[in-house]
Amino acid sequence: MRNTLNWFEIFVTDLPRARAFYEAVLAVELRHEDFHGTPNCIFPADGQAGALVKHAQRKPSAEGAMVYFNCNGMLDQALARVARAGGEVVLPKLDIGDPGYIAWVKDTEGNIVALHAAR
Repeated sequence: MRNTLNWFEIFVTDLPRARAFYEAVLAVELRHEDFHGTPNCIFPADGQAGALVKHAQRKPSAEGAMVYFNCNGMLDQALARVARAGGEVVLPKLDIGDPGYIAWVKDTEGNIVALHAAR
């Protein structure tokens, strides 16, 4: 079966600030693009991907869908970078059994996203 995830967008009000947060916490580099005049920062991926998007008609929210980012076994290190990057840990590292560990963080824009590390 093919992966049902195709694309995700995390809406932001301050794209440079949000980009700096995600690059710091996830230790990755996002690629800036303008998609038909809408600024985006694309997450690196092999296959399905997503972006930070500054869009006049969409606003950040802590109450929307939850995106889980793979921390490649480095969850503790990612969590240690959250506050320095301007975010907040809202659910500390939680053991979820065989799938590994998760944590929830609030980004600089007010979105809540999850971090995951396999066991």
